[in-house]
Amino acid sequence: MNALSSEAVDSIVSRHQAVFNRPFLERARTPLIALAAVAYLGFAWVFFGIGATFANGNWGIAGNYLADWVSYEARPDIEYDGDYLRVEFPRFSPLGEKPDPGWLRKTSETVEREITVEIDGGRGTETSSKSTVNSFMVQGAPGTQEGGSGIDSSTSGLKQGQVAEPEPVTETRIVTETVVTRVELELGGAKAQVLPRLVRVDYGGGTLEIDIVPEQTVVARGPLPDWASQRNEGGYILMNFGFAGSIEVESDEVKVRRRFLGWENFWFDTYSPFWGKSFSEVVGLIFSGDRLDPAVSNAALAWDNFLYNAEWQHADVWIKLLQTIVMAFVATLFATFVALPLSFFAARNITPYRLVNQVLKRLFDFLRCVDMLIWALFFTRAFGPGPLAGISAIFFTDTGTFGKLYSEALENIDDRQREGIRSVGAAPVLVQRFGVLPQVLPVFASQSLYFWESNTRSATIIGAVGAGGIGLKLWEAMRTNADWENVAYMVILILITVFVFDNISNAIRGRVMGRESRLG
Repeated sequence: MNALSSEAVDSIVSRHQAVFNRPFLERARTPLIALAAVAYLGFAWVFFGIGATFANGNWGIAGNYLADWVSYEARPDIEYDGDYLRVEFPRFSPLGEKPDPGWLRKTSETVEREITVEIDGGRGTETSSKSTVNSFMVQGAPGTQEGGSGIDSSTSGLKQGQVAEPEPVTETRIVTETVVTRVELELGGAKAQVLPRLVRVDYGGGTLEIDIVPEQTVVARGPLPDWASQRNEGGYILMNFGFAGSIEVESDEVKVRRRFLGWENFWFDTYSPFWGKSFSEVVGLIFSGDRLDPAVSNAALAWDNFLYNAEWQHADVWIKLLQTIVMAFVATLFATFVALPLSFFAARNITPYRLVNQVLKRLFDFLRCVDMLIWALFFTRAFGPGPLAGISAIFFTDTGTFGKLYSEALENIDDRQREGIRSVGAAPVLVQRFGVLPQVLPVFASQSLYFWESNTRSATIIGAVGAGGIGLKLWEAMRTNADWENVAYMVILILITVFVFDNISNAIRGRVMGRESRLG
């Protein structure tokens, strides 16, 4: 191939000046756009403090929240009781009223204990009891029955005419009790032993021993392994075992957090006669077992227990979800019916009155510029919490949006079809019916269907401010910071609902737009 001569090159350049001699801005456009994008991202990083947010974020708590979506915790507390221990579960434990899990084993023995009993006003009624084991009270000290403070407490501070309350009388008794002397725990790969003044934990090939001085200090024997931490000297020691849970040793108790994969008591709560039974046992009771309740069949009882599960409240959640769907549908339908005729008056080519056009378009701007959440707050104050506030909020916002979209679609129609209908002497209403609607109706229907699907999501958000629906229930579960599995349950239901209605909307839009293409 022969190389071009300089004269040939100059000739080509002279004929194609637009290619070889482009302006600087045109040549540097792509690099400048990339540089501007990088500069903007840097500005946003600094302005919003993204780096500091990531650096100061408590990722451990975030991880716990995510784990709570798919798991639950059992939270026993092992309290020190003198020379013995006491194991306490929360009142509404997922393990039932009297939990006895296999991963927590108690060693008990029967002993005689000396306790102090308070007698109500000397009338022989027992009001409270208190163990004197390791008591800090010294016999004869001020404030005790024997010592006193030298002040007649029965008369001090009394107004004239008041009768002094009799001083409480106490007595010492010897009682026989079953007490806990040792607790053994298993949390995944960790094994722990809790004694009245000592905690020993084996995990990851290492052993940690912790001495406890009740109500005073917590001291580890030797350096802490990487799975244990202590913020302050003598303060509590926290041991984290990953997903399996954690143990927190304090000077007055040991807090245990044992995590399990799954949603606890999803089918039946702890008060149901079906609780704790396997799937085969439940099926056997439903189809062939003796009636647990003489008034109803076992199948009806199981269904009732499932719907009114106190921990998951399935019936209430489903009703609120249905309420959300109805809110979105009714509000979208009403907004469509109101915006459709108004858009004809707002379109300049349909209604040639500028004042009417401008008034309606500014009304549409006002309705849609106020966010749906603001409308929801306003109507919640006006009507009180409930679906009516949610329907009104969606209706106002969508009326403004539909009015704008519909009027713009009308202003872009092909006017020849309308002129053809008018040329045969048709009335103005018939001109709009046969000359305009066939062109825009598929577009209107498609937009309304899209917003119906979108409003199903929006109704969830505005429900959080009291506008009815599942949003309020979702917000209540999130606000407790303890029911994230319930949050996950409702989020999944919302996702399923949005998925179903999205597909329904797409199918209907496809049919509508298909009809439009056939008409075209």
